[in-house]
Amino acid sequence: MAARTVTRSEALRSPAQIPLRHARPTAVAEGVRTGRIPLSDPRPSVPGGFHAKAFAGEVVPFRVIAFREGHDRIGVHLRLTAPDGTESLHRLTPLQDGTDEWQVLIALDARGTWRYRFEAFGDDFATWAHAAAVKIAAGVDVAVMTAAGAELFARAAAEKDRPAAERRRLAAAASDLGRADAAGALDTATSPEFSRLFAQRPLRSLISATELQSVLVERERAGVGAWYEFFPRSEGAKRAADSRIVSGTFRTAAKRLAAVADMGFEVVYLPPIHPIGRTHRKGRNNTLHAGDDEPGSPWAIGGAEGGHDAVHPDLGTLADFRAFVRSAQTAGLEVALDLALQASPDHPWVAEHPEWFTTLPDGSIAYAENPPKKYQDIYPINFDNDPQGICAEVLRIVEHWIAQGVRIFRVDNPHTKPLWFWEWLIARVTDRHPDVVFLAEAFTRPAPLRALAAAGFQQSYTYFTWRNTKTELEEFLTSLASETADYLRPNLFVNTPDILTEYLQFGGRAAYRVRAALAATAAPVYGVYAGYELFENIARPGSEENIDNEKYEYKLRDFAAAERDGDSLAPFLRRLNEIRRAHPALLQLRNLSVHWSDDDAVLVYSKHLDAAFTGTGAPDTILVVANVDPHSVRETTVHLDTRVWGIEPGDAFDVEDLITGQVWTWTDHDYVRLDAFAEPVHILAVKERS
Repeated sequence: MAARTVTRSEALRSPAQIPLRHARPTAVAEGVRTGRIPLSDPRPSVPGGFHAKAFAGEVVPFRVIAFREGHDRIGVHLRLTAPDGTESLHRLTPLQDGTDEWQVLIALDARGTWRYRFEAFGDDFATWAHAAAVKIAAGVDVAVMTAAGAELFARAAAEKDRPAAERRRLAAAASDLGRADAAGALDTATSPEFSRLFAQRPLRSLISATELQSVLVERERAGVGAWYEFFPRSEGAKRAADSRIVSGTFRTAAKRLAAVADMGFEVVYLPPIHPIGRTHRKGRNNTLHAGDDEPGSPWAIGGAEGGHDAVHPDLGTLADFRAFVRSAQTAGLEVALDLALQASPDHPWVAEHPEWFTTLPDGSIAYAENPPKKYQDIYPINFDNDPQGICAEVLRIVEHWIAQGVRIFRVDNPHTKPLWFWEWLIARVTDRHPDVVFLAEAFTRPAPLRALAAAGFQQSYTYFTWRNTKTELEEFLTSLASETADYLRPNLFVNTPDILTEYLQFGGRAAYRVRAALAATAAPVYGVYAGYELFENIARPGSEENIDNEKYEYKLRDFAAAERDGDSLAPFLRRLNEIRRAHPALLQLRNLSVHWSDDDAVLVYSKHLDAAFTGTGAPDTILVVANVDPHSVRETTVHLDTRVWGIEPGDAFDVEDLITGQVWTWTDHDYVRLDAFAEPVHILAVKERS
């Protein structure tokens, strides 16, 4: 069952708040680390002692394990200090029996560093009330229990931080207990009035506390957003009379922004926009020799026209880029810019700072490799020869683009650079500019991927593109929502210029619908690379990349014509983003619960948000039922733990399909039929029955 939930603002004004006083943990034997009431595994927490992370408005589960010997009752509080110094105290409730795990959900609404610790205590009233109810009803130790109750109420009445009226009521109860018979004492022990009173302000003893910990709350866009990636050189590109393609510019690319915003996206991400080297320039489909009219890979950064602080002259000027950023802002979009720390052989760095690269025994500079891939047009940076010089230069570059209006950076291959560097850079930049967001394109092993997130990256690419079966997705999504959610924010890109999985290559249009629906509903941040809405699914033989890859050439697409002809996924993407905006449960990460089905291809999960956090006064619950086999029709029974959203098993409720508009009455066991060739996914809103 879910724990009691309160928002921070409610806690500050709620009668359930406990008067603030700095509790002093009860001393135990010298040299013993364990408190009188053991507390362990406090969360949120991050390996390595880094800040846990949240975004403004995120509902964060604060959890701790707490227990004591014997059968006496305990309570647990969260003492929370906001960035402005305001302190509040919140009561935790136990989760599943036998786990000794306690939780309270808090919506952290202010940006900055929050401090918290857990305090466990002996709940003396709860202990007495339980024992008295059992013993007095059985006629055992009636006088002893009555006397103990009188002493307890008298002690509570003497606490000076209780309201005067409450102290008088407690004193009267102590006096009454002093002369009560068994029936009167039993009435007091089971009184709802006193249960509420002591729940609001418990009588505490044996106080123990955890160490102080922190949560860094960043702006909402650090944890919520729908991204759309396009190459500005392709937007507005056109074929000239001599059959050569003329590059698009920032001005022509700006004309695409209205359509991107109309689909409901919030961030437009641009691959590198800098000059491109000519030495070893890659040609069409990654061939080793480019023709004179082939533009090369934008990731081969640097040429005679400049390096990382310059824009490609085909795209326009720096002033044109600033105008593009302003156009995006007018359309309701933020611009994310690629930060790729590497250089073409023609980059000014190569001549000015050869020590920033790795020189081989034959005197040549090592080019980049990701076996079996080779990038002869790119030199990776060596951070060990002049780390201070490289740090200063990269910081200068980031500050330069911040000055042009960029607040989001997608970082290319951060796992190929030292971890210490990212910890330093992100801390330095966000200290000066707290609104800056870094996305790690870390398609790497779990340990470095997680370490980059812990060290400061606000978002991370994940293995989502390669998790396609029901079992893979259940394990993957559960891990994202629980195991790493305190510090790793997944950005679920459905495709990239480098990644066209077999699932998309051979799954047809159903695969494209399923993957978009899962990405948009399973995490608060997801992304789409241009061409996805056109179902571009032909791979270059022997690779996971699109044939005629846009990394190496211009793409001439007519998005508007495809949508007019009903041959575009854009309406579906638009609807997904409308659903996201209308349902705040989908904009949280930690609230995902996996449910069950009898079919090995039907994935079921829910996202639930209690009424206290939705801003509407009503709870928000979304159920996703997806046929992840894009080649079949699946019929099965789904099995739901309806207690997740407060409905008892067996009780009926209504669900509305937010794609088709159909409404059904469901219980915790329901038949579904999902046709991959029609509607392979249900996105269902749970409705309260009138």
